[in-house]
Amino acid sequence: MEPLVSDVTRVSDVTSSHLANLFDDLPDAPLPIYAKLKLAITMKISSGEWQTNQRIPSEAEVVKALGVSRMTVNRALRELTAEGFLVRHQGLGTFVAEKKAHSALFEVHNIAEEVAARGHQHRSELLVLESAKASMEEAMTLGVRTNHGIFRSVVLHFENDLPIQIEERIVNATLAPEYAKQDFAKHTPYEYLMSVAPMTEGEHLVEAILPNTSECERLQIQTSEPCLQIKRRTWAGDDIVTAARLLHPGSRFQLFGHFGR
Repeated sequence: MEPLVSDVTRVSDVTSSHLANLFDDLPDAPLPIYAKLKLAITMKISSGEWQTNQRIPSEAEVVKALGVSRMTVNRALRELTAEGFLVRHQGLGTFVAEKKAHSALFEVHNIAEEVAARGHQHRSELLVLESAKASMEEAMTLGVRTNHGIFRSVVLHFENDLPIQIEERIVNATLAPEYAKQDFAKHTPYEYLMSVAPMTEGEHLVEAILPNTSECERLQIQTSEPCLQIKRRTWAGDDIVTAARLLHPGSRFQLFGHFGR
């Protein structure tokens, strides 16, 4: 439901003067200007400095305050809107978006339980498990600062010895500090994460892609076979716990959704 005008304007606006030091906290990294602008805005939102329902300056005001091109600003704000950080209301402006639970086509389940429900055997192979410092892109994805502590993992899931999913994941180490100590050959990352930071909100982005050579080898498929890629982020309260990229062979996976009235 679209919020009422009184709802979206109840918090004071982010003024153009607030943009003067927008880039001050960013590390010196070779990123495109639009990406730096996106990161700077997400940091302001994540820190609470820019609050839910605050109206941000217009594209023209951002261009004037920062001395960057209109095209750069448009791309940054357009992508942040698509990613759910901002929301645009025609005739009113652009606002910091509320975090809402999404009505996804499908729910988030433990892949081991899904396989068992089909009467089949699940097993997994741990390919990568490491602690690291968040890169600029990883920080933007998790809503944290660059160099924040994270974990990275790659798990290959099987159904009756046939590979059905490559799971690539980054995890906020503050919210799941024992992640790297888990035995993911016995238990799935989902099980551990739900035990320490139960999911309150999630989002999915689904795409059809062609896998690379390494992914084809892991999934035991031909390079010509399309795969279904799901990019997923999950929250516990106001914090993003994890972001995962799940890759499934198109011939071994389908999505199903049931909707009520």
